[in-house]
Amino acid sequence: MFTSLLKVAAAACLFQLASAGVVVRDEEALIDTDDSLTGEASRPGQVRLDWSDVASLQSATYKGSNYGCKCYVGQSCWPAANKWNQLNNTVGGRLQAHIPPGAVCHNTFQGPFGNVSTYNAAACADAQANFGDEAWTVAKPAAALWTYFTNETCRATTNPTSPCTLGYYGIYVIAATTREHIKAGVDFARKNNIRLIVRNTGHDFIGRSTGWGALIINTHSFKEVTWINAYPGAGTYHGSAVKIGAGVQGGEILTQGHARSPPLVVVTGECATVGIAGGFIQGGGHGPWSTLKGMSVDNVLAFEVLTASGEFTTADANTNADLFWGLKGGGPASFAVILSVTMKTFPDVISSGATLYINGTYPSWTGGMDLFHKYANHFVDNGLYVYYEMAPFSIRVRPWVAIGKTQAQLQAILQPFLDELTTAGVVFEFMIKSYPTFFDLYNDLFEAEQAAQTALTGGWLFNHDDIANRRSQMVTAFQTVIFPRADLVGIMIGHLFNPGYNVPVADNAAHPAWRNATDFIITVLPVSETASLAVKADMQNVLTNTMDAALRGASNSGATYVNEADPYQPNWQTNFWGSSYPRLKTLRSKWDPKGIFYAIATPGTESWEVIEDGTRLCKKL
Repeated sequence: MFTSLLKVAAAACLFQLASAGVVVRDEEALIDTDDSLTGEASRPGQVRLDWSDVASLQSATYKGSNYGCKCYVGQSCWPAANKWNQLNNTVGGRLQAHIPPGAVCHNTFQGPFGNVSTYNAAACADAQANFGDEAWTVAKPAAALWTYFTNETCRATTNPTSPCTLGYYGIYVIAATTREHIKAGVDFARKNNIRLIVRNTGHDFIGRSTGWGALIINTHSFKEVTWINAYPGAGTYHGSAVKIGAGVQGGEILTQGHARSPPLVVVTGECATVGIAGGFIQGGGHGPWSTLKGMSVDNVLAFEVLTASGEFTTADANTNADLFWGLKGGGPASFAVILSVTMKTFPDVISSGATLYINGTYPSWTGGMDLFHKYANHFVDNGLYVYYEMAPFSIRVRPWVAIGKTQAQLQAILQPFLDELTTAGVVFEFMIKSYPTFFDLYNDLFEAEQAAQTALTGGWLFNHDDIANRRSQMVTAFQTVIFPRADLVGIMIGHLFNPGYNVPVADNAAHPAWRNATDFIITVLPVSETASLAVKADMQNVLTNTMDAALRGASNSGATYVNEADPYQPNWQTNFWGSSYPRLKTLRSKWDPKGIFYAIATPGTESWEVIEDGTRLCKKL
């Protein structure tokens, strides 16, 4: 069984019922009259985009090129202790030096400010037991869910004498509890030329939640939820909605929605620990409801944000409409810090689910791959969502999701596929069940994800035409992904859904190709925790130029997903956003021309580079 490997999947997780600390409000309207939250700057045309207080970049030369870099500890530009103390006072004592969660298993943390004794037997036992647990990891102030991009320099260990350093993690964390704390952090980074990271859950697989020497703002405490019976804001939609704070996770909002009368749902991701309002939404957001209700961004009504210039404002169809469009799928850490998002809600309904397992040798395994994709368009054209995993000689479909359909209806949709598997002699295990609500299905069929994985991820989108006309090329490409080289094994995490099924045209920045989607695949290439820089470069080359290149060559979609794909791929601009990219790049030049925010492979970052073996963030001059 390859189950343990497949738990590294970027989407499917066991539902977490715990939602302690979530604040719930129940209101008819979403009109915030508190000027301390929105202020004058929330009115159309009133946003202050003043860059006069931006600190200068630091000059550097690297490999013969000139750069302007962010400021780092040890340089003369680094803020003096009294400035950090002042920031700490401003945020109510919530500034802390970041120590990786594995440090409690090491005698000494060799930090940027000197050595610190960190070993704690009880805490180490807890870390060893939970280092791979996502809920444990998400609750830490700055831990990354997957650890490859931290440089793996301080994992939980049974050898306390082994070294522990900060690696590529940020240096300070503000555990923000108010909007003013977030503003203080953004202002400090802007005025002192400090690299900035905004982190809710660290649910990130391509390094966007980490950054060497950065100041991190943690928004995980922002748990306020406001349920709205009739949305009174801009646009034509005036049905039920919910305002979700920046720290609310998918499982929390679904738990609250299930407790409503009648039960309600929001278009969330598959994983209960993913935050809704931040990078998930800014990447587009897909999940089990996406065939029926589109991407998560298709259901956004409004944002409350903090701009790079330090202003609180709102963005909706009438106010800052350009920013509203860009935040809906235009890339994480690109335009503003999202403080809350308001989204449409939908009644929860009966649902049915099914699972299938194929374990066999070639050709039964490849035959199963081929037949599964033969019916992929059929599945999504009947309103289904499907999550599957493929590894050497194994296929797991868990689950098919049929929202609003009975078990008999789902069985009828799947039966032609099952019959053809049987005729082809493919041995499989199949299960089908009905549920009173989608929430019950979600809780039962989606599996837990394993944290602390060391792996590279890529991926590609296959559309309806690919499935209909290039299936044999696709299966060949899948074999390349899983066996990219004689000494390597890859994994595929797949999602069948079509956001264009009920939302054929969308007014947001997500790639237009999603409107004809069928199959989005995440590629996973495990990497050793002790891999050298040379080995890492080799693995990246395999991912980009062997595994993902095979998928790109088998498809005509020209698209992949911003949050779950290789940021080092060629032509990431058009692959992530298509025809929307030029508009997004112009938008970045308006809302963040100085690069206060940064995440790799996002609009307007072409001239920015992390130099010196993954350390300093610099702009090529």
